[in-house]
Parts: sequence; structure tokens; C-alpha cells
Amino acid sequence: MNMSPTASDSVKGNLSESGGHIMQAASAAGDAIKSATAAAGDELKLGKASLKAELADGALAGITAMENLGSATSEQMDVLMEKSRDVIDSAAELIRERPLTAFGMAFAAGWLIAKVSRSSSDK
Repeated sequence: MNMSPTASDSVKGNLSESGGHIMQAASAAGDAIKSATAAAGDELKLGKASLKAELADGALAGITAMENLGSATSEQMDVLMEKSRDVIDSAAELIRERPLTAFGMAFAAGWLIAKVSRSSSDK
């Protein structure tokens, strides 16, 4: 009897080898997916931690801004009061220098306001 491999035996051997390689490829793909999933999970955790940190920093900055709002408002109020004092002083100086002109302007402004308020109440 001739014990040399037949073509059928050769096909079976090649198919068996091919199946083994396919099983190894599937195993390698599974390992790669597990590794990618673990890496993605780690990245997700890092991203979540960064998000929380940035939101916390933003909240702290907002709280600090609100705490400073009172001081800023006070500063602006002081500036506004200083400007209004300047305007009042300027008006007082104008009245002292030209009292008749100041009286005439005040009279004209009062007359104009009365005229406008009467015409708007007639409607």
C-alpha cells in the first residue's frame, strides 16, 4: 500500500490549518477589542474627571465674580456720584455767573415739560 498523502488529505490538512489560523485571528480580534474597550473606558474616565474639574473651576470663578460684584458696584456708584457732584457744581457755578439766563432756561424747560405732558394726556 502506498502511504503518500492524497490530494484529499492535503485539502483536509490545509483546511485544518486555515481553521486554526482563523481561530487565532478571532482570539486576537477579541483581545484587541477588550484592550480597546479598556483604553476607551480609561479615556472616558479621564474625560469625565476633566469635565468635572473644568465645571468646578467655572463655578468657583462665577462665585468669585459674584463676590466681587458688590465691590464693583460700589466703585461704579462712587464714580457716578462724583460725576453727579461735578455736574451739580457746574450748574451752581453757571447759576451764580448768569442767574437770569439760568432762570430763563429753567422756565423754558418747565413750560416745555408741561406742554408735552398736557398733549400726551389729551390722547
